[in-house]
Formats: sequence, C-alpha cells, structure tokens
Amino acid sequence: MRAIIVHSPGGPEQLKLEEVPRPAIGPGQVLVKVAAIGVNFIDIYHRTGLYKSDWPASLGLEGAGTVESVGPDVTQWKAGDRVAWAMARGSYAEYVAAPANQLIRMPDTLDFPSAAAAMLQGMTAHYLTHSTWPLKQGETALIHAAAGGTGRLVVQMAKLRGARVLAVVSTDEKAKVAREAGADEVIVYTRQDFETEVKRLTDGKGVDVVYDSVGASTFQKSLNVIRRRGMMVTFGNASGPVPPVEPLLLSQKGSLFLTRPTLFDYTATREELEWRATDVLNWVAAGKLKLQIGATYPLANAADAHRALEGRQTTGKLLLTP
Repeated sequence: MRAIIVHSPGGPEQLKLEEVPRPAIGPGQVLVKVAAIGVNFIDIYHRTGLYKSDWPASLGLEGAGTVESVGPDVTQWKAGDRVAWAMARGSYAEYVAAPANQLIRMPDTLDFPSAAAAMLQGMTAHYLTHSTWPLKQGETALIHAAAGGTGRLVVQMAKLRGARVLAVVSTDEKAKVAREAGADEVIVYTRQDFETEVKRLTDGKGVDVVYDSVGASTFQKSLNVIRRRGMMVTFGNASGPVPPVEPLLLSQKGSLFLTRPTLFDYTATREELEWRATDVLNWVAAGKLKLQIGATYPLANAADAHRALEGRQTTGKLLLTP
C-alpha cells in the first residue's frame, strides 16, 4: 500500500509517499480501508518534531473508511462497517491499523469526507465548549482563528450553548466565514487591535473565556481581555508555542485560570469518546453543525496541504484522499 512516511523532522518536503507493507493487525485492532483523511496542525507538530516521534514516522491521526478485517478478539466490528476515528496514528495511508476502541460508527446518511472532516476538530470544539469551560447562556467567548476548521466549529457550538461570540480573523473573507458560522462580532486583527476592540465590545469588562489555537503571537494580549476569574484556554501553536508563564502573572491579571488541554485527555474513556463523537457526527448529519471543507488533496500532495495550513492560507478543513 501507499503511505506518507517522514524519515527525519523538518519541513513539508520531508513528507514522502512510499510503498510499505499493509499493516498487520493484532489483538484489539481493526484494519480499515481509508476513504478520507483529515489534515490537522498536530500532524505538523509531529512532522517538525515539536511533538516527539520515533523516526521514521507515519503521520495522520484522523480519517474515515470501511472495516476490512478485525483482530482475533474484536467482536464489536465486522468487515463492511463504516467507521471514523480521530486518534489512529498512521492515517496518511491507504490502510490503517486502528485500535478497535477508538473507532466510531458513522451515521448512515453521512459521507466519508464529512466524517473525516468532523472528528478531531469537532470533538475538540465539543470538549472546549462543553467541558474545559462549559459555556452558559449569556457568557462571552473570544475565539481566535475563528474561520479555520476548528474555529468555525467552536463558534457554532458556542452559539448552540447560548454564548456571545467575539471572533478574531485575519481577512475580510475570513470575517464573512466567521459571521456565517454565527459570530456576533468579528475583529480583523490585521487592521484592528483585538485587545482594544474586545475591551470596547465588552465595555471594559472582558470575556469569560478565550479559546486560542494560535499560541505565541496572541497569548499575552489575550490575558489582558479576560474578566476576573475567567479562563485562558490555549489549545494550539499555529504561531509557535507559548513561552513559559510565571504563575504570579495570572493573579496580576485577575486570578485567571490557564489550561493547555488536549483531546486525548477529554476522550480518556470509551463513554466520553462516544458522547463527543456521536454528538458531533449526528449534528453534522442533521445539518445542525455545518462543515466547510476548504480543499481536498491527493495523498501524494500531502506536503502542499501542510504548506497551506502552516501558511494560514486556509478556510475550513483540509482533507487527503488515498
């Protein structure tokens, strides 16, 4: 089969399409024929070495496809089942050996690209808005990168929970995307200072929570726009990792809470994984949650997808097809 392999950390040019043996499955595993693959910033972090890997490494965590065969002790899945996943390493491939307990059954009316586009970013948006800071009716959230794949979903779920959404984007085109997702106010940071605008829009009170996937370039100003005892949620590093923080700074800014969550810790049990994934896939299938697939690339062009994502040139989700 064909798969993307990275032999050493570095730029997009490190992504090599190679012929490799089809993965052998063992106990607790399922072999899935991949139909669509999600591209995510975590893939870039693995490729660059920001998140440690053993080299050579396979990339990709997210996808959707059809069960080909199951391990000897797997009883919940059978050949032909349509499944999606968000945490099966090696998904940039024609086949993946996925842990049986990480697979989610797809709704009958949902297609493979939509399932692959929804899983990781959708469950991320779910845990951010439902668990990390469970938004309440009337609260205000600031969402950075609000036109991106995850950002659009965070905006929509925040609105489903009754929150007021202030969205930060880079261009007028992305501002339109954020508004269509439901944002109440949109700040174009390339010509507006988001700190000044947030303070104006909240009458100086600040927001209850900031959801920030950008990282280094937005972190300090974000702390300045959070109300007393509010929360800073930094969940990505698009502009680079956040530098070390002195805990005393949080008291000086109003006894703030700071967290750096990951999806892994919010899907730690099968029950929690099923809750989040089932909500997301059912909402997409019912049209309650709207996806935007920005572009689809052949597997051989995975490097181009990484360049587009790193360059913040994208609106919506990027997919690969085997």
